[in-house]
Amino acid sequence: MNARFGVKRKVALGVTALAAIAVSAVPGSASAATGGERGSSDHWGEITRDTIAAIAAAVPGSVSGDIGGGLGSSDHWGVITRNTIGSPVAALRNGPFGSFGVQGPSASPPYGRGSLGIEVADDSTSLAPPSEKVDFGNEVDFYGDPVLGLNEVGFHVFQTGENISYGGPRNLPGIKFEINPNLTASASTYSTLVWVPGPSPVTNRWSPYLDATTTGDWYLTGNAGTVTGCNQTTMCTFQQLKTALNDGGAQPTIYTAAVSKGRDNMWIGAVDGLRINNTVYDFEADGVRTRRAN
Repeated sequence: MNARFGVKRKVALGVTALAAIAVSAVPGSASAATGGERGSSDHWGEITRDTIAAIAAAVPGSVSGDIGGGLGSSDHWGVITRNTIGSPVAALRNGPFGSFGVQGPSASPPYGRGSLGIEVADDSTSLAPPSEKVDFGNEVDFYGDPVLGLNEVGFHVFQTGENISYGGPRNLPGIKFEINPNLTASASTYSTLVWVPGPSPVTNRWSPYLDATTTGDWYLTGNAGTVTGCNQTTMCTFQQLKTALNDGGAQPTIYTAAVSKGRDNMWIGAVDGLRINNTVYDFEADGVRTRRAN
């Protein structure tokens, strides 16, 4: 498997498409000479954001959903190289659509047309254990945010029956926050806050939203896990973990946020609609879009 670290943006194609839409959707925007003999036109100019919004209103579905509705984008998402082992895949892609015979909302990504495709192997390195690991995350936008300010976390997942056969019903990606735990009982300034999902309620199709604040388990790595009792052996609920981190001293802060898989069982699937508080991160083939959560 090959690791894919970049996002290819089809800017030129997008501009061409918008120009074509502008010609067809906005009356009088193109020269009347549309036959074999071409004339001149005084109507060419910069396609502004307002123009795109007007086209979107005039021609439903003609323009990408990142105009209006509180949508934006983030360029700071990608494979966190220092947290990646082996040659896994974490790539923005279209789909998955299906599986075959599946119809309705669960047959398509919950947001847009794309998702974050993930592939990790369980026995492909010379290390111990030999399994791979990948973190697809953001090392910029969450830096310094308060851990105790996390109130909504979760995502949608495309789980397969094969993945369950590889590692059981809880063989799924999770969510990780690298943090400074700022615990009075520990001098450590680094720990990873990890969500381990419960089983997906469906397979071979897109799941409903998996709420990390009410389902699954959480733990802290390193000394922070030892002193709080929320470690990989004795995991905690989301609220128990927040209570353990709120020890009356300095508040814990976030370094990074990521969707993560490994190092354990082979898994091939996808994630979309990562929610962190009031923002949903919509993984699309051409980038990561941000949406206001409903």
